Amino acid sequence: MIESSKKQTNSRVVTPTENINDKTYFSNILRPLKLEDYVWQDSIKKHLSVSISSSKIRWEALDHILFYWPPGLWKTTISNIIAHEMQSALKSTSWPAIDKQSDLVSILSNLEEWDILFIDEIHRLKPQVEEILYTAMEDFEIDIMVWSWTWAQSVKLPLKRFSLIWATTRLSALSNPLRDRFWNILKLDFYTSEELAKIIHNNSFKLDLSLSNYALESISKKSRWTPRISNRLLKIIRDYHTIWKDLLKEEIIDEIFTDIWIDDLWLDYLDRKYLNTIMDKFACWPVWLNTLSSAIWEEESTLEDVVEPYLLQIGFIERTPRGRKITFDAINHLKK
Repeated sequence: MIESSKKQTNSRVVTPTENINDKTYFSNILRPLKLEDYVWQDSIKKHLSVSISSSKIRWEALDHILFYWPPGLWKTTISNIIAHEMQSALKSTSWPAIDKQSDLVSILSNLEEWDILFIDEIHRLKPQVEEILYTAMEDFEIDIMVWSWTWAQSVKLPLKRFSLIWATTRLSALSNPLRDRFWNILKLDFYTSEELAKIIHNNSFKLDLSLSNYALESISKKSRWTPRISNRLLKIIRDYHTIWKDLLKEEIIDEIFTDIWIDDLWLDYLDRKYLNTIMDKFACWPVWLNTLSSAIWEEESTLEDVVEPYLLQIGFIERTPRGRKITFDAINHLKK
């Protein structure tokens, strides 16, 4: 479908002088490149496979896709896989880089035929910026104003056919006109422990690690159903193995998680700091998020998007009209 000169490859050759511990290298080597290698939600994979195959047969750009999901579920990975399957170039950006209409116009006008544009946190776009997208998504053109005052006039700027992949953690925050312009609206959910164990098992071979069943189970259970966390823990395990830690011993695995402040309910340092602040400083009374943020010295967005989703999932906090409230289960766990 696409000229060979436009084909993109995600493979990467590491030179002898390159640091294999480089963060980018670590991320790339653990990411799957093909849809069939992507562990998770077979119904979503089947839908994407059909959509991609149909687009290639019809010689058209892929229909726009909107993903909504909890944070940390490999948005970039699946976008790269889609681009790889379509043999298209992937251009990525996020809402802080699109502050004005001119920013979005510049991005869209520089897209090539069949390019895929990935935008993260789409719900944070300003309404006036969002309006540019309506005609861009439907008609592949945008209306721009030239000149000013009495000489102002609207000019249509044609765009090359492209595909949008947009991600949001808050589907309800999107306006109806924008949401209605997506043909593919896909809800992705957390991974199961079994799916994470499979990912960890596959990635351990890529890192030349030999893990016991106990280690696989421990990492998968402490990953909060999120592959990004499982890969982070796997990297930590690899670092301990590098200094001659025997990963086949159960006590060594337990010792590693103790060293990095992850307990038996998979709470880390920031989780316990959040809960202990409510319990100790505020005597378990409900607390407003901005007050809690000041007390912990963490941004509200960090607490709301990183800490609270997991604590809500396991029933340790409640969001009430009077603020955040700690539950009896959390209190009992902290007092152990």
